[in-house]
Amino acid sequence: MIRKLTEQDHQQVLTFLSEEPSINLFIIGDIEAFGYSSEFQELWAEVDEQDTIKAILLRYHQSFIPYATGEFDVNGFVSIMKQYNQPIYLSGKSDIVEKFEVFEELSLGKKQVTFFAECLSDDCLGDNNVDVKKATIEDVDQIIELRSSIEEFQIRSDARKMLINAMESNTGRTYYTIRQGVMTACVSTTAENSISAMIVGVCTRKENRRQGLATAIMEKLFKVVLAEGKTLCLFYDNPEAGRIYKRLGFKDIGKWTMYR
Repeated sequence: MIRKLTEQDHQQVLTFLSEEPSINLFIIGDIEAFGYSSEFQELWAEVDEQDTIKAILLRYHQSFIPYATGEFDVNGFVSIMKQYNQPIYLSGKSDIVEKFEVFEELSLGKKQVTFFAECLSDDCLGDNNVDVKKATIEDVDQIIELRSSIEEFQIRSDARKMLINAMESNTGRTYYTIRQGVMTACVSTTAENSISAMIVGVCTRKENRRQGLATAIMEKLFKVVLAEGKTLCLFYDNPEAGRIYKRLGFKDIGKWTMYR
């Protein structure tokens, strides 16, 4: 049986998600920030006869993340997802979300499989003299413009709104460098919660690359977040980027698939 989750389910939900806390960073962070009954966020669970959770589905705006530890009612989750406006964005642990690919009615977008990595300490981080600033709401348009200039990035229609929501709810922050009034590089966190943070949006303007700007920003941001007692997570698919992250202390812990 699939049912809607409420605040009364919170402890069981956290216990279930804590089996893989890094993989479930997005779900945990969104629950802590927005709860179970927000206009843009809902959660459902498949439960057994004893009302024990077997699988969870999160909706955050147009994005869905499923999680399960074994077999689950994929058809039931698909029925829920179909009720919402297209396009649907789906992401999660690869062996879970790939079960949704056969449902053509979901009109899933381009598939991207990435490595999922985790960093637990700042032992590998160095010091630098680069002037790195923390972004505010006033910097959001520059962040979106910079990201839009990167060929590899796909900017969603609600990207600006989500970035503002993250800043206002303290579930995300961005650090950047600037030269002559133009943002040259930036790095963001998202889905920040009490135990972890996801690194996203690592980008440098084409004409400012190979100057160590993104690495300098990451070193600054990583030290701040790790000093707060949080674990850092990220996903990557570029081998060169992977080597940089591993030099900064990240280790692969699995694979993550997104449909955009």
